[in-house]
Amino acid sequence: MMHYSEQEWMKYVKNELDKDVREEYENHLYSCDQCLDSYLKAVEAEEAELPMISNEADFTNLVMAQIADAKLEPSKRPQIGKKKKSIYQSAFFHYAIAAAVTILLMTTGVFQSITQYAENVQNPNIQEEPSLTQSLVDKTFAWMDSLEMKHKEAGK
Repeated sequence: MMHYSEQEWMKYVKNELDKDVREEYENHLYSCDQCLDSYLKAVEAEEAELPMISNEADFTNLVMAQIADAKLEPSKRPQIGKKKKSIYQSAFFHYAIAAAVTILLMTTGVFQSITQYAENVQNPNIQEEPSLTQSLVDKTFAWMDSLEMKHKEAGK
């Protein structure tokens, strides 16, 4: 396995590498403990070169106050690239158009004709011929009924 030197990790920490190379370094950190140690040493060395904050509490309070101002007063911030939406882009306009079209279709009977068409598709009126067995049974019962009727007529 190839390992990167501490100088190479220093370039990574200072963001002096291309995006593809940075991704390669990051993927390598997942599998190599030795390079992870070198990376941490480079981060510690770079941290020592950063300027020190003289009063950390005041700095923290200043940052938090700026965050609070940004959240509470969005109208005072400059509106860059925001335009007012036209009436055609509002949701109310689209709902109104949909409601108007629905009412128009209901009054003209389009929905009723669609439901009739759907019923015809679901329940087709196709008459199937009975099977040979069923027709023989029907004819036998009809013949027996006729014999019974003749027997009753003869008995009268």
